[in-house]
Amino acid sequence: MIASFDFSFCKVEIHKDYILTVMTEGITVLPKYNNLLVMAADQYYKNKPFVYISNRVNSYSVDPSIHIEMSKIPNLVGFAVISDNPIQKMQTELEQSLFTKELRLFNTIKAAIVWKNEIIKKHFLQH
Repeated sequence: MIASFDFSFCKVEIHKDYILTVMTEGITVLPKYNNLLVMAADQYYKNKPFVYISNRVNSYSVDPSIHIEMSKIPNLVGFAVISDNPIQKMQTELEQSLFTKELRLFNTIKAAIVWKNEIIKKHFLQH
């Protein structure tokens, strides 16, 4: 891990080629929070592909329009959701319709990281 942050709305871990977040119980994830993701992309992943991993262990709401903004980050190549909650499966399907890059749901962090490695490798092969 390169860095970690504890904000009022989430905990963030910055890794070599991915960001791992755990949102705070009961919050609503708003598009304005995307500014922090943009800053992290600029600071830690300048000209380098990375994946956003959301470990959804807490219950909270997501403003779906945030995915439109996230899609605009050029070096963000994928978004993984970790949850075994059936409601999250439906939520993820809605989010997929708004996120223009690859988005997948996983039951474990380990599975998401395996996928992250594949997505980043695929990105390098295409460029």
